[in-house]
Amino acid sequence: MTFRLHSDPHTQMSLDLLYIFHFNADHMEGCRSMAFYRRRSSSWVLSTLLFSFLICISSARAAIHHRSIEDDKRALIVLEQFGFKSTGHLDLEATNVLWSNPDGLPLPDNHLHLIGFFLATQDDWLQVNREVEQKSITCVLESQAVQHLFTFAELTGSRPFHYNHSYSSPGENRYLVMFSNCLGLSISMSLRISMYNMEGNTKDYLSEGHTQLPLLYFCFSWMYVALAGIWAYVCTKQRSTAHRIHILMGILVVLKAFYMFSEAEDKFYVKKTGTPHGWDVAFYAFSFLRGVMLFVVIVLIGTGWSFLKPYLEGKEKKVLMIVIPLQVLANIATIIIGETGLSDKNWLTWTQLLLLLDVICCCAILFPIVWSIKHLREAAHTDGKAARNLAKLTLFRQYYIVVVSYIYFTRIVVFALQTVTSYHYTWVSELARELVTLSFYIFTGYKFRPVPHNPYFVLNEEEEEAAVEEMLRDDEFEL
Repeated sequence: MTFRLHSDPHTQMSLDLLYIFHFNADHMEGCRSMAFYRRRSSSWVLSTLLFSFLICISSARAAIHHRSIEDDKRALIVLEQFGFKSTGHLDLEATNVLWSNPDGLPLPDNHLHLIGFFLATQDDWLQVNREVEQKSITCVLESQAVQHLFTFAELTGSRPFHYNHSYSSPGENRYLVMFSNCLGLSISMSLRISMYNMEGNTKDYLSEGHTQLPLLYFCFSWMYVALAGIWAYVCTKQRSTAHRIHILMGILVVLKAFYMFSEAEDKFYVKKTGTPHGWDVAFYAFSFLRGVMLFVVIVLIGTGWSFLKPYLEGKEKKVLMIVIPLQVLANIATIIIGETGLSDKNWLTWTQLLLLLDVICCCAILFPIVWSIKHLREAAHTDGKAARNLAKLTLFRQYYIVVVSYIYFTRIVVFALQTVTSYHYTWVSELARELVTLSFYIFTGYKFRPVPHNPYFVLNEEEEEAAVEEMLRDDEFEL
C-alpha cells in the first residue's frame, strides 16, 4: 500500500481525479450538445499532474481483467494500466455493448466516432492537453497523439454488439487503457482485457518492471522466516526475561513471512497465467493480520507494556481502540480497491478513505511513544534514578525517530522513487520499501530484545552523575 502523510500529493491529485475521470449522471444532467465537452476542456489541464498518480498506483491484482459497465455516462473511464515491452500485446473483448440517449441530447452524424477505447502515455496526455487548450479538438478521440484502439463506429451486426481484437504494443512504454464517452450517452458493456509481454513463446502477464517481484518477495519471505527462527531462539534462551510483548513481536514476524510468501505466490501465478489462483485470498488475509499486528505492536512497545509496566493506561487503551477498527476498515478498502480496479465509480472514494485511515493510524501510533518520553522525563526528576531513566529515555527517543523515519520512507520516499524512476525499474522502489521494513523490524527486535542485562537499563555510579547533568541540559526535547 502507498499512502502519504503531511501535504500528500496523492490525496490532492485524487480529489482532482475524482472530478475529471469519474463523471456520474448528475454531472451530465442538462447537457444537450457537444458544448458540454468543450466547457469541460479546461479540466484537462489538471489531468497532466493526475496521470503521474495513476501510473504509480497498483490496479487490480490479476492481469486478465473482467469489467462490467452498466448505464455509465462518465466522459472518461480509466480501465487498466500496463508497462509494455516491444513484444507486448493487448487483447480486448467487449460483449453486450449497448448505448442509449435517455437525456435526448442532440447528436452529430458521426457521433459513434466519439465513443471508443484508446491507449495513452504521459507524453500523449501532455499533447492532448495542448490540443484542448488550443481548441483544435473537443474530444480526446479526435487527437492523433493517443493510440486509438477502436470506436463504436466499427461495431457491426445487431444489438447487443460484440467486439474482439488483439493489438500489438505500440511501443515500449507504460500505458493507460481508457474509454472515452464524449457525448454523455448511457453505456453498458462487459469487458475482458488481457495484457502481456512475450518472453520467447511464453506470455508474461506482469507489467514490465513487475516481473522481478515474485522472486523479490520470495527472498524476503525466507529472510523473515530466518528472522522468526532467530527471535524464537533468543526468547527461548532468555525465557526468564521474555515478556508478552516479545511473543507478539514474534507473531508479527511470522505473519510478515506468510504475507510476503502469499504475495510472492500471487505474483508468480499472475505472471504465468494472468490470475492469482486463489493466492489473492491468502494475501488479503495475511495483509489484514500483519497490518493490525504491526500497529498494535508499535503502540504496545511505545507504551512500554509488559517490559516497563504490566498494564495499559486509559488513554493508551483508547489508542488501541482507535487503531484496530481503523486497520479493519483500511484492509476492507484495500480489498475493494484491489478487486474492483480503476474503472469502478467508487474506486477513488475508497482510495481517499484508505489514505485518510493510514494517516490517522500513522499519527495515532506516535502518541504512546511521546507519552512514554514525557513520563520518563518527569520520573527522572522525582525518583532519583536519573541514569536509568536517561537510558530508557534515550531508547524511546531513538524509537520515536525510527518510527517516524519508517513511516516517512515507506510512504513518501517510496512514492518519490516510483515517480522519478523509469517504469522498467518499478521493482526498485519495492526493494527499497522492503529493505527499510526489514531494517525497522531488526532495529525494533534488537533494541527491545529479552536480555537479562540490557545495557540501556544498567549503568554505573559515574554514569548516574553524568546522567543528571545530561537530563538538565536535554530537558527540552522537541518531538
